[in-house]
Amino acid sequence: MSAVYDRVKELLVEKFGVSADEVSPETTFEELDLDSLDLVEFAMAAEEELGVRISDEEAETIATVGDAAKLLEEKGANVGGA
Repeated sequence: MSAVYDRVKELLVEKFGVSADEVSPETTFEELDLDSLDLVEFAMAAEEELGVRISDEEAETIATVGDAAKLLEEKGANVGGA
């Protein structure tokens, strides 16, 4: 997996108390018991951590953890100064 995916997974574990074992690219946010408000919080955390803004419209298209990582990669997410 990509560095962006790894950082997304870390964010979910650190900020939302999700078990790392529960997270895979195919895992949906619903399966992680994260609702639309949590998704907004995730988008804000991603902006802070990765320097990429996710609009409300884009957030609505995110179904899985892999979708989130892909969107962030496409928007030029910056992981670890890379």
